[in-house]
Amino acid sequence: HAEAAVVPEQFLCPISSEIMRDPVVLASGQTYDRRFIQEWLSAGNRTCPQTQQVLSNTILIPNHLVRSMIAQWCTENGIALSPLENQEEDLVTNNERKSFSELFDRISSSSNISEKRQAIKDLRLLTKRNSSFRAVIGENPDSISQMISAVSNPELESNSEVLEDTVTTILNLSIHESNKKIIGDDTKAITFLISALQSGTMEARSNAAAAIFSLSALDSNKAKIGESGAMRPLVDLLEHGSMTAKKDAASAIFSLCKMHENKSRATKSGVIDVVLKAISDESLTDESLTILALLSSDHETVEEIGETGGVPCMLHIIKDDQCKRNKENAVAVLFSICMYDRTKLREVVEDENLNGSLAWLAQNGTSRARRKAAGILDKLKRTIHKTHYSC
Repeated sequence: HAEAAVVPEQFLCPISSEIMRDPVVLASGQTYDRRFIQEWLSAGNRTCPQTQQVLSNTILIPNHLVRSMIAQWCTENGIALSPLENQEEDLVTNNERKSFSELFDRISSSSNISEKRQAIKDLRLLTKRNSSFRAVIGENPDSISQMISAVSNPELESNSEVLEDTVTTILNLSIHESNKKIIGDDTKAITFLISALQSGTMEARSNAAAAIFSLSALDSNKAKIGESGAMRPLVDLLEHGSMTAKKDAASAIFSLCKMHENKSRATKSGVIDVVLKAISDESLTDESLTILALLSSDHETVEEIGETGGVPCMLHIIKDDQCKRNKENAVAVLFSICMYDRTKLREVVEDENLNGSLAWLAQNGTSRARRKAAGILDKLKRTIHKTHYSC
């Protein structure tokens, strides 16, 4: 099965030529698999292997979007990636424990506001650069609540930079596997992220969405985040955010909707309108189709997609979009609409008589696209046959 699927170029690590398990971005803007670029840097290299550019720093930033696209592609193509060897077993040094507790003392007990602000900024930088520093949280699970309580102080609460730094610190901490549960179990953390999603600066909102995406890797967190009311502000960000924020929101919505209960929450929050509009504006086509394909397994949602003009929109993608994966997602959505809602078949028949897009896709699409297209054509044939005889 794996042989049949051609791995998209951008999913392969330029160093190992294998599918990336843990894609990270280097200062040069290139994405690599963490293990291989780490080896390259540990060998004393200070250039980007691809561009030969000298690096301004050696910070590795997780590429969440590519990671979620790889996961989705693997699921769709029946490819199981062996789990990451636990690279998170970072040895925490006593030195790091010491600086961690000093920082937290400054955050929670300093009476000097500007000192508090600096301590929060320092924590943001340390948790970004230093993975073993992220592991210290595991030894101090209450520290997240303490930090959130400290910034809820009236003098800090209205400071947009403090909010941004705190949200980004939670995002950095959430990257560490064992912290996902700690943060999810913290009564204040999810509420804090949702409030940042609603009222923070664009960067704070974007990073809050990225943190929600990161935390939602755990099913227990998917449920908590959905119940806490994250969906509406995420859909709002998907509609009105900056491009980066929209992508972070799309990743978070997609991940949350892997849990059935969150699908209807997303639909009630107006996600269908937003993604169909994004597809027709050609602004976030890939992400929007990925979300729709996931949602179309839900009966209520499919009805709404059909009623909101989903059929012409999907037919347009099947006919004109050059990307195979987009065609595949669009035909999967159209297949669900045709199975649930017979009234939409006429529209599909008219388009097919005119353009023959489904017949083309049934011959030339990906294996999943061919299956879905053939299924729709079969349904059309039987319906026409029935109508013919009942006349």
